Order: sequence, then C-alpha cells, then structure tokens
Amino acid sequence: MVDEESREFPAALAAALAGGFDYDDGNGVDFEPFPEFLSAAETTEWFRSWTGNPEVDGARFRVFGQDGSGGYAAFWLVREGRGLSEQPVVFLGSEGETGVVARDLADLLWLLAGGVGPWEAGAGYGAEGGPRPDAAREAVAERFAPGRRRTPDEVVAAAGAEFPGFDGHVMSLTR
Repeated sequence: MVDEESREFPAALAAALAGGFDYDDGNGVDFEPFPEFLSAAETTEWFRSWTGNPEVDGARFRVFGQDGSGGYAAFWLVREGRGLSEQPVVFLGSEGETGVVARDLADLLWLLAGGVGPWEAGAGYGAEGGPRPDAAREAVAERFAPGRRRTPDEVVAAAGAEFPGFDGHVMSLTR
C-alpha cells in the first residue's frame, strides 16, 4: 500500500536523485528533483491546472520532480494494493505531453543510470543526442535493483507496452 501522507522519498529514489542532474546546455538530463514529494494539496492544484478540470484531484500521482519547463515526473498510483516502488512512473509535460516512462521504481533507477531522465524518456531522447550513462546512478541501480538491468530503450518500451492507454486516460480528464 502507498502511504498517502508521507512526503519522504523511498531510500532508492532519494539515492538516485541525490546530487541533482547536469543539464549540460541541453545535452544532459533535463530534470530537477524536488526534496520531497509534492503535498496532496499542491498535486491537486497542479493537476487541476494541467487538465483544466476543477473536478479532478490528482490523488493518483506522487510528484517528485520537474523538467526545466515545468513538466512533472510522478508515480502513477494505478496498481491497487501495491507499494509505491511497484507503481509506474509517468511524465506530464508543460505542453500537454504524456507518457509512462518506467514500469516501476527499479526500472526508473536503470533509466536514470542510462543517462535518461523522465522528460527525455517521454520526448524520445534519441532526438536530443542520446543517453549518457551515469556511473554513480548505475551503482545506485545495482544496489537497489540488482538483476533488473535494462537499457533506457528497454525501460521505455516495456513501460509503453504495459500501459498503452495512459495518454488516453489522462486526456479524458482534460477540459
């Protein structure tokens, strides 16, 4: 079960996000992690604004960071009865882009280790110069998700295959 009240990151996520990311003038990872999850009130305010729908509450999202333009990365709480680490990770861009970028926290760790952030995964990072592996984050992934190694391409493809209806679901909530 997901603790709806806790804003503290799980240890694996905190370790993977430590030290921030190097944007490198557009050649690195465009991701700014938050120090903790957004509160339920902040998430609701954002999701209502993002969808233009005053009736949604955003309760199915645990937002943990953003790209430079304000698009959010979040866990999507869609797997009933499962913990946060087993929930998919999604990206909801400032211009309406959506995508499931990792099937769970372990896949997110390997995505980040491969030098790809949520925005790049959602936007098709190949057009942005490709992934740049990150040795420090690879060590984090090895520690918290041993035996789950995947390339960024494999992570993104598996997430998209498992959750093909995410975009349609989110768009059905917009006004």
